[in-house]
Amino acid sequence: MENRNPEFTELIPSLPEELGLECLTRLPYAAHWVASGVCQRWRDLIRSREFYYHRKRFGYTRKVACLVQAVSGGSKESDCLKPGGGSPSYGLTTFDQVGRVWDRIDPVPEHPNGLPLFCQLAGCEGKLVVMGGWDPESYDPVTVVFVFDFALRQWRRGKDMPGKMSFFAVGSYAGRVYVAGGHDENKNSLRTGWVYDLTLDEWTELPCMSQERDECEGVVIGEDFWVVSGYKTNNQGGFDGSADVFSFGSGQWKRVVGVWKPGRCPRSNVGVGRDGKLMSWSGFDPSIQVGSCGVILGGRVFVTGSEYQGASNGFYVGEMVINEGEKVKLEKIQVSDEFSGFIQSGCCVEI
Repeated sequence: MENRNPEFTELIPSLPEELGLECLTRLPYAAHWVASGVCQRWRDLIRSREFYYHRKRFGYTRKVACLVQAVSGGSKESDCLKPGGGSPSYGLTTFDQVGRVWDRIDPVPEHPNGLPLFCQLAGCEGKLVVMGGWDPESYDPVTVVFVFDFALRQWRRGKDMPGKMSFFAVGSYAGRVYVAGGHDENKNSLRTGWVYDLTLDEWTELPCMSQERDECEGVVIGEDFWVVSGYKTNNQGGFDGSADVFSFGSGQWKRVVGVWKPGRCPRSNVGVGRDGKLMSWSGFDPSIQVGSCGVILGGRVFVTGSEYQGASNGFYVGEMVINEGEKVKLEKIQVSDEFSGFIQSGCCVEI
């Protein structure tokens, strides 16, 4: 960073502005960190929302899976079901389907020895947002929000969540992260929702959903945020077959029924077929029956899981399905020991 040249008035000296912008637009995202150190103008450009959407419009962004992964002591779901008792610590892993490149993101500030347990992830405007979860030492719920900038390889602290929530649904749309449901610090299921504006660093309350939804799952389909299944306080573990759907256009919820198998846990288990309908990653393939987690990467999917309880996880990529029940040929990925830990959850970040 000490070599940054503050005197550049052109993006690239002796080149017209539009050609300089074209050159920087074509840089792969992995080179942005180095490029941001060239001069202040490059740094400001690479960090800007306008540059991100310019790259996206011309097809130079890339969809990467960001994963909450056990980094010590857990290679299968049974190792990682509950905190305590020598449970593993978790870190953040990225998987780039182009080149099959695995990498690890630096630990979040304040938690150098492991992520907050059961924290939630969202990709938003090329950045990774990490929020909520339990303190890995005390198991108390936390309200922290952290934002990772891939261009600078830096974390920043976001504004804390407005309350202590666990196992809530999350989704992102147009520079905002939406959360709903889960339970409070007294284990009461919630029907509240909130939206976090990444640029303004502000939280705004949403209208309430039709019912409480603890351990629900969030997914964005088109211009709607779906909060799938979950259960009420007085029906612990009784996963519902309905969903609440928030319209980004109208700002209102609607309830839909019969979209999920009653009794099936939706956490990290809800996918969307190419027909726009919900599907389950569990049973997506005979080798993926338990501990499943899928991340849609455009027309392809990264999915992990095991054939039976106690078996080690497998890692696969394949074409996205048209609808549930369609047979898809998955390709198993050979993974080094460093990245073979159990995947608790994940999201797609378009970088």
